[in-house]
Amino acid sequence: MFKKVAEYGSLVRFSHTLFALPFAIASMWVAADGFKSYKLSEALFQAFLIVAAMFTARSGAMAFNRLVDADLDAINPRTSKRHLPAGKMTKKQVSFFVIVNGLLFIGIASFFNSLALLCALPVFLLLLSYSYWKRFSFLCHWYLGFVIGLSPLGAWVAIRGEFALLPMFLGVILMLWMGGFDIIYATQDQEIDIQTGLHSVPARFGRKKALQIALGSHILMLLAGLVFGFYFALGWIWWVVLLLMSISIFYIHVYRKSEDLDTMNRDFFLANVFISFLVMLGLIIWVIYV
Repeated sequence: MFKKVAEYGSLVRFSHTLFALPFAIASMWVAADGFKSYKLSEALFQAFLIVAAMFTARSGAMAFNRLVDADLDAINPRTSKRHLPAGKMTKKQVSFFVIVNGLLFIGIASFFNSLALLCALPVFLLLLSYSYWKRFSFLCHWYLGFVIGLSPLGAWVAIRGEFALLPMFLGVILMLWMGGFDIIYATQDQEIDIQTGLHSVPARFGRKKALQIALGSHILMLLAGLVFGFYFALGWIWWVVLLLMSISIFYIHVYRKSEDLDTMNRDFFLANVFISFLVMLGLIIWVIYV
């Protein structure tokens, strides 16, 4: 059983949930005002449900992506050893995993409020739809960022049962950050994307220009963060967060710039985790001291 669980965890790469989860936790924390009016058991239960919703939504979407891309993965040397093309799992098993995660996600939403339950299925379908975007538009990178960027809004809706500007703003920041990162990640598959007719920024504009576009997306993220801090009067805490984010982006894009794709992607993976936790920590401290 543990081997099977590990196999599914490897299929969907649970570690990548660390990119969006801190944004969702930050949004949850602000929406609940630091859980000041909650009993400890209630706060822990709400937090557990939101984390569970994140895991099931992302796991279902990633498994669906593996299912849709199975034939493409088989002809790509970088992905040919993934579970489906390598024969480690069957399409039936992966399809079952997608359905189970979708049902769990909707079931978890029912514990929150009527708006969360109403949005659950459309959100899950939006997450699944990413897998098809790269077949017709190079904007797929930012579409991935958009669907991942729904996580702060989802956490807010789960707590308050309403839409709000603050989590939407967080979603835009996450969209621009993830869009830029996904462009960099896609440079590994530039030649395969061209051969198979898939649309990506590296396939359309070349590697050098793609990296410039990724940098542009990250600069726009910092500008969005600047507006975010001023609009919601987040004070010095947020400016420290933004400064550290800027240093991180400058360091990776300029100082640590590498021709080795493995090194570059590893560096950006670490930067992703660092920036996500910075945002979470900054907003948690802001709510405590506001």
